[in-house]
Amino acid sequence: MAVSGRPVVIDIRTRRAAEERGPATPDGSDPLLRTVYGEILRDERLDQDRTLDDVARAVGMSKQYLSEVERGRKEPSSEMLHSVCDALGLPIEHLLTRAVRRITASRRIATGRPSGTPQAQLLAA
Repeated sequence: MAVSGRPVVIDIRTRRAAEERGPATPDGSDPLLRTVYGEILRDERLDQDRTLDDVARAVGMSKQYLSEVERGRKEPSSEMLHSVCDALGLPIEHLLTRAVRRITASRRIATGRPSGTPQAQLLAA
């Protein structure tokens, strides 16, 4: 769907991953931000063929804690998120942008139509 005649970019990888996971939450509400951050960090780590232990050592945290962050069970501080992003070579703004795209894609899949205002659709583009 286009806004003001401009095409909307859809992140196919995010959309496919969201479809495989099913609804964001059982009641169809938006996923928790910590869950989205964790999924993105895990995807990035796996894309780099790195282990939990490798990244945890680079950050200076236990691999158990990093695992819980990746699974969305722990709410990491902004400093911790920044450290994990640094260890992965992922700029923090990319983490934030990807999180917005995943949440937007999750809404689109749940409703079957574009979500939010035209401004939100432009942010997702």
